[in-house]
Amino acid sequence: MLVATPVVSACKPQTEGPEPIRWGRETCEICGMIISDARYGAEVRGGPDKRLAKFDDIGDALHWLRLQEWKNEPDVEIWVMDSNNGKDWLDARAAFYHPDTISPMDYGYAAVPMREPGTVSFETMQTAVILMGLSHRCLPVDDEVEENS
Repeated sequence: MLVATPVVSACKPQTEGPEPIRWGRETCEICGMIISDARYGAEVRGGPDKRLAKFDDIGDALHWLRLQEWKNEPDVEIWVMDSNNGKDWLDARAAFYHPDTISPMDYGYAAVPMREPGTVSFETMQTAVILMGLSHRCLPVDDEVEENS
């Protein structure tokens, strides 16, 4: 009995925080393309089951999130990869963004942990990305995304 308990606990799904992306193997939730550039990965966790969705660009993550009924819930998490090293997850709302970057889906933002010359806030980046609409590189897997863009 005691041996089975840790095994069952280990199988419990994670309900908070980011998770590793298997670069070159996992696909973007909104467009289905392979997530391959670690410097731009993004994740959103939320909803009643605290499910994690993975993306190849923060722009795709924000467009997908705005279509979720639970998008404004206070426990929604948005994570973005530190573009300096492609290894550290940053709270997307606390990160800063270099505009005019070549990013996988052409939204043009790269996240960094600290304010640097020329960076913008999450709110500024989010407004610009939503106004831009879905990237021409992003063909949504779900027709609902296309209809609501």
